Amino acid sequence: MIATSDDRSAPDTIGPLVVAAETAVLRSVVDPQQALHAGRTVLAAARAADCAEAAVVAHRAMALAARELGDLEAAEDHLRLAIGTPGATRQRLAQARLSLVTVRTERGHPLQALRVAALAWAYLSPLDRAKLDTQRAVALAHLGRYQEAIASCDRALQALVAAPGTIDDRRFLAGGLLNRGLVHAYRSDWDAATRDITACLEISRHARLDHLARLAAANLPFLAVRQGDITGAFAHYRAAENTLFGFPERLATMRADFAGALLAAHLPGEARALLSLAVPDLESSAALVALAEARLKLAQVELLTGDARRALAVAEQAAVELAEQDRLSWLPLATEVVLRARLTLEGSSPDLLDQLIACADDLENGPAFLAGAAALRLVAAEAALALDDHPTASAQLARLTVHAQRVERWVPAGTRLTSLASELQAKHLEQVSQIPVLVRQHALALEAALREDVAQAFRAVHDGLADMGGSMDSFEDPSLRAHAARAGERLAAFGLTMAVRDGCPREVFDWAERWRAVAAPAHACGLADPDAVRAGLGGAALVEFVVEGSSLLAVLITGERLTLRRLGDVRSIREALVRLRYALRRAALGDGGAAAAARVEPAAAELERLLLRPLHTELADRPLVLVPAGPLHTVPWGALPSLRDRPVSVAASASAWLAAGRRATVPAERPVMIAAAGPGLAHARAEVAQVLACHPGGREVPARSGAVLAALTSADVLHLAAHGVFHARSPLLSGITLSDGQLMAYDLLGLSRTAGLVVLSACDSGMAHTPTDGAPLGLAGTFLARGTSCVVAGMVPVRDEEALAVMSAFHRLLAEGQAPASALASASAKTGVLGFVCFGAGNRRFTRGRAGAQRAGDRAGAQPVTTDAGAQPMAIGAQPVAAEAQPVAEAQPVAIGRVGSATHSDHEPT
Repeated sequence: MIATSDDRSAPDTIGPLVVAAETAVLRSVVDPQQALHAGRTVLAAARAADCAEAAVVAHRAMALAARELGDLEAAEDHLRLAIGTPGATRQRLAQARLSLVTVRTERGHPLQALRVAALAWAYLSPLDRAKLDTQRAVALAHLGRYQEAIASCDRALQALVAAPGTIDDRRFLAGGLLNRGLVHAYRSDWDAATRDITACLEISRHARLDHLARLAAANLPFLAVRQGDITGAFAHYRAAENTLFGFPERLATMRADFAGALLAAHLPGEARALLSLAVPDLESSAALVALAEARLKLAQVELLTGDARRALAVAEQAAVELAEQDRLSWLPLATEVVLRARLTLEGSSPDLLDQLIACADDLENGPAFLAGAAALRLVAAEAALALDDHPTASAQLARLTVHAQRVERWVPAGTRLTSLASELQAKHLEQVSQIPVLVRQHALALEAALREDVAQAFRAVHDGLADMGGSMDSFEDPSLRAHAARAGERLAAFGLTMAVRDGCPREVFDWAERWRAVAAPAHACGLADPDAVRAGLGGAALVEFVVEGSSLLAVLITGERLTLRRLGDVRSIREALVRLRYALRRAALGDGGAAAAARVEPAAAELERLLLRPLHTELADRPLVLVPAGPLHTVPWGALPSLRDRPVSVAASASAWLAAGRRATVPAERPVMIAAAGPGLAHARAEVAQVLACHPGGREVPARSGAVLAALTSADVLHLAAHGVFHARSPLLSGITLSDGQLMAYDLLGLSRTAGLVVLSACDSGMAHTPTDGAPLGLAGTFLARGTSCVVAGMVPVRDEEALAVMSAFHRLLAEGQAPASALASASAKTGVLGFVCFGAGNRRFTRGRAGAQRAGDRAGAQPVTTDAGAQPMAIGAQPVAAEAQPVAEAQPVAIGRVGSATHSDHEPT
């Protein structure tokens, strides 16, 4: 969080040079460049006049200006020169030390900052001491001494409220409120933090302290996320970016804090994107305290998003920096990331197991890290099981499953508790109470599995997941909340593993649905019953893919049966998918000519052999609902030979399938059709004209964010022909390029209603990625999560003229009354354009069709949609996850354009 360090006090002399220097000090807040120039001028004159007091104040003005410009090293140099000025009064030297307190803190030495404050204290006036207290609070907070920091702010604010009320007094009053609010935020007291920061903002604006107002506003994104307002948080973030332009260190700190909040909101990909921007700026500005914290967050995020090698390197660097700053209480957090990353990269070993247990012990010594200690102890138990070290595993699990009421057994009957024993008992009770429910239930499940009590193991997993919603809110630290989300996914995955080993298709389906609900809560719609799914399928089939270890399995549901099939090795399937996407990309880009196009067919046939050949007899020519897992979220399904001209819908889960089908309705009158043509596409306007010609009464809106968002709240069908940006690991930062900038995925989160059918005519716009590998939340997925029933989007690059052809054919069939999945299959087969996929309720019609039109698209039992409450859904879905072999750098988002236009996708998303 961003703290203020502006610290001025009235001059104790009235010489003209001193007055000029004090004016420069005050000016440093408003115009640091001008203050820097004025400080140099006054310093030169002070030296010529041998005026030590003016020289000290001039150096201080230049230091404060340098700090505002993000040059902390220069700021410290000027303050050191001020303190070393011979002949200066003790009061002036103390004021320079007052300014040095925060600079030393931000440069990574909070303990030294407190020593500097102690040297200044005796020579400051009572009011200046109050101002010093506001700065001491920053150092105390960075050392984790939050209660002392709050007390320091309280003491300062009490004096500043009774101050004469000069502009300088008001500045420190606002700054003290800001600092106290930030300490409250460190302690996760969000109501108190909001009150203080809001008060700071009001005082700053009233006193025209624009600088402090900017600092207060820069913390609003953080607070908005912690209060659940993701859309508002990103709006605050955009405003803060503009406000802090030209203040790189402030902007970087704001980004790092916002990233911490996004991590707590289970958006590690978005957090990673911001931290990747913040860390370099913090490095260049030498803001070492904020840098160490940001680097630790980045290491945690890298681990959560699956890059263990990068997490290891970043965590080791963060550990070095924290140790250099004497922030020893933070070191176990960095060590934890190092050990988890090593476990992922190296596998379990006796030495690593010992280090995991030792780190868990260290974390237990810090009350704020007890939940993290329990989570790491569970990891240690699993590592011990991997080594077949059952005694160690049992010992670690026992420490997680002990209940608070069992503490009395530790004390012999009839023994009077000594003071030490009472303290140990209280400490144990506190530790037991801090064990997360998810971790405890996972430990109970492992203990039951070790006893071969499968029923009890399933019960423990079920109870843990049932309690997950309430327990998530109890975690204050962002990393703990993120790890808690991962703990829930791991617990559900353990249940799924047991179900796969048991081999019952119904149990595998049930636990696969539970796992998806935990891994992708945005798409959670309760649990689907296989019988309800079968009733809604008609003549179609649902295939739910399941990854278990290195194997891919499929649960197949048709009207006749429920079947479990083992398909093969995930690695082989992933490699075949990469070859197919590469071939499609080369063919679309025209790179390689006919030879490149010829490689598509064998690549598609190979992937189909691995995925669908074992299911061929049951699938026949039925329409399909597919629920992908792992790398399958990036399959361009229409390219597989047996799926061409076959209606296919992609779903997040069977439960999401049922829910989206219930949302899909055919308008009683003519559907409201709206389209927009984005900039930079050669055929976008022609495409929109063709689309609107298929839907009498349809209209075009300007390709501007406000118009498109408004259209979403009123349209039944929305068509967007535009470029865009796809962030492989930050799905909510993906967007569509409009005339006034990007329409981002997070902009959709605040909508109360979205169009029933959304067509994104752009390459890769259906791509997404989630670190948990559950149902994804990319651009297409965000529409579905907000209530859209069906999304048609691109999965691979498509030429501009090909997009025009396939979209024109698609909308003609849609207007005739065909369901989107049927219309897309027919249009793709007719044009040979195989890169678009239908997500969501693809087998449900969104138009009534023209008079006399045959419902040719409602194939193999697909039923027309009615407005009856009991209508059964046909196909429901989600969005794909990008999970291919070569990662895309977070700082280089992939362009979503159509090939042959001004910009196009020149990197393969992963």
